[in-house]
Amino acid sequence: MYGEKYTKRLIAHVQDDTGTIELAWFQGVTWVEKQLNTKFKYLVFGKVSFFNGKPQIVHPEIELFANEPAGKSYLEPVYPTTEKLKSRSLNGRQIGKVMMGLMAQLSPKDIVENIPENVRTKYHFTDRFNAYKSIHFPASPEVYEKALERLKFEELFIAQIRMQLIKLQRHQSSRGVMFEKVGDWFNTFYNKYLPFELTNAQKRVLKEIRTDTARGKQMNRLLQGDVGSGKTIVALLSMILAADNGYQSCMMAPTEILAQQHYNGLTELLKDMPVTVKILTGTTKTKARRELLQELADGTLHILVGTHAVIEDPVIFKNLGLVIVDEQHRFGVEQRAKMWQKATIPPHVLVMTATPIPRTLAMTAYGDLDYSIMDELPPGRIPITTVHRFDEKRASVMDFVKEEITKGRQAYYIYPLIEESEKLVYEDLMRGYEQVKSFFPEHLYTIGMVHGKQANVLKDTNMQRFVSGEAQILVSTTVIEVGVNVPNASVMVIESAEKFGLSQLHQLRGRVGRGNEKSYCILLTGSKLGNEARERIKTMCATNDGFIIAEKDLELRGPGDIEGTRQSGALNFKLASLVNDKVILENAKRAAEYILEHDPELINPDNSQLKQYLQSKKGKTLWSKIS
Repeated sequence: MYGEKYTKRLIAHVQDDTGTIELAWFQGVTWVEKQLNTKFKYLVFGKVSFFNGKPQIVHPEIELFANEPAGKSYLEPVYPTTEKLKSRSLNGRQIGKVMMGLMAQLSPKDIVENIPENVRTKYHFTDRFNAYKSIHFPASPEVYEKALERLKFEELFIAQIRMQLIKLQRHQSSRGVMFEKVGDWFNTFYNKYLPFELTNAQKRVLKEIRTDTARGKQMNRLLQGDVGSGKTIVALLSMILAADNGYQSCMMAPTEILAQQHYNGLTELLKDMPVTVKILTGTTKTKARRELLQELADGTLHILVGTHAVIEDPVIFKNLGLVIVDEQHRFGVEQRAKMWQKATIPPHVLVMTATPIPRTLAMTAYGDLDYSIMDELPPGRIPITTVHRFDEKRASVMDFVKEEITKGRQAYYIYPLIEESEKLVYEDLMRGYEQVKSFFPEHLYTIGMVHGKQANVLKDTNMQRFVSGEAQILVSTTVIEVGVNVPNASVMVIESAEKFGLSQLHQLRGRVGRGNEKSYCILLTGSKLGNEARERIKTMCATNDGFIIAEKDLELRGPGDIEGTRQSGALNFKLASLVNDKVILENAKRAAEYILEHDPELINPDNSQLKQYLQSKKGKTLWSKIS
C-alpha cells in the first residue's frame, strides 16, 4: 500500500493479484495516516464507486491482514446499521464481530431442527444449525447459497405445513349443512333456462362446489375468475342447488349499484322459475323491508341479495345454507362473521373475486382455503383492444370517442384517486370534467359524473343515468372499478394511466367489453414515464389475461402491496421471495402435502421435531378460514 497526503484528504492505493483500487479519506486524515503502514498487508472493505473512471472506496474499513489457516474464507457478512449505532462504534463490521462471538457460544441443540431428515436428504439440505452458521460466516460462496436455499425452503415449508394443517382440521372437524341432492329446480333451470353453454371451467367449479356441499362439512371456497369469466352464473346455480335442498342463500355485494345489478340479473334469469329473489339495501322502503323480513323468517324467500344491510340484527333467516360474498376484500372480518352467526349450523361460504391472484400468492396467502380458478372466458367474447396514447394525442382520442358515441355507444373517462389529498382529487376531476365538456358540448351530449365525495343518492342517480343510456359519457374516479355492468359502453379512457397499478387498470378495463360490440381501452399518459410505469402500460397493451397481469403485478410490486391478500402475516418472510423463489415454494408445498397425506397428526417419529417446533410457535402466527 502506498499513499499521498493532500490538504484535507488522504489518498491511498491498494493492490492485489486482481489489480489496484484507490482509497480516499476526507475526515480523520491524521488518525488514519498514523494507523497505516506501507510495510503491512491489510484487508479492505467498502462500497466501490468510480472517480475519474477509476474504482474507488471512500472511507473504507481496514484491518490488519493476519496469516490465517489455509481454507479461511474472506467472505464478510454485511449487517444493516444506522448513524446512531455507528456513533456508538457499532458499524457493520462490529456487528459482525458480535455475531461471530454469539455463534461461537451456540451448539446444534440451541437451534432446533424443524425439517424432517428425509426431506433434508431429498433436497440435499444441511441441518438448521449449520445453515445459520453458514449464512453468517460461510466457508465459500457455494456454502452460502446452500444455506440460503435451506432457510428459504424452511420459511415456505413451515408456512405450507401450518396452512394445510388448518385446512385438514377444518375438513375433519367443521360441521356444515348437507346438500344431499341435485333436485328438480336445478335440473329444470340447467336444461331449459340456462342462457348459454357453460365453459369447462364453470362446469369444473360447479362440480367442486357440489362435492363440498354434499360432505356434511362447511365449504369455505375462494372462487377467483377474470373479469367476464361467468362467476355470477356459477353463484346462481349454487343457490338453486341450496334451494332444492330446502336451504336459503344470501349474496352480499359491496355497493348498492352492484347489489342492484346482481338482483336484476338473477330476477331475469329466474323469471320462469319458482325460486324467489329479493333485494335488501340501505334504501329499501319500510313496507318492502317488513315483507322481506317476514318471508325470510318463514322460509318462503329463497335468495336474498344485499349490501351490508343483510348483516343487521333484524335480518333473520329460517334456514340459511349458503352465503356468497362478491369482492370479499370490501367487507370487514367482523361484518362477514355476523353473517355466519345467522344459522345454527354455519352456512357454506363461497367468496368470489374478479381480481386474479398470482398462483404463488394464492398458495401462500390462501393456502388454508379450497380455491377454484375460472381461467376460461365464455365463447363469443370479443377481446378488448388496449392502446397507449400520450397527452399530445388527446384531440384524436376525443374524435375516436365521438365516432363511437355516434354509433350509439357510451364511454367512460376515469381519473386517478390520489389518496393523500381528497381536495386534489376533486380539483383534478372537475378540471377533467370541464375538459371533457369542451370536447362534448352539453347541448349535444349528456355527461354524468360520479366520485367518492358525492352523496350516495346523487352518486346512484348519476350512475343510473349512465346505466339506462340517458348519459353517453361518465366522468368518474375509481368508484366504478368493481361490478358496474353497462353492456353498451364500448370505450374507456383512463387519464394519467401511469398513476394506476396493473391490477386496478385491468379491473377498470373490465367495465367495457361486456356487450356484443368491439370495445376499446385507451391509456392516456404524460410524455415522461418511469421504467415501472412503462412496463405496466406495455403489459396492459399486450394482454387481456388477468392471470398474466397478476403475475406481472406481483413481480413489479411484491406481495405486500397487492390488494386482496387477507393476512399480511402469511407473507412476512425474512428471506424467501414469492417472485424469485417459485421453484423453492413448489418444492416446499409438495413436501408439506406428502408429509400430511401420510401422517396428518404428525405422530411418526420422523416428524417429531417438526411437531415440537410447530407447538413451540403456536399462536405466534395467525392463519384461519374466511371468518
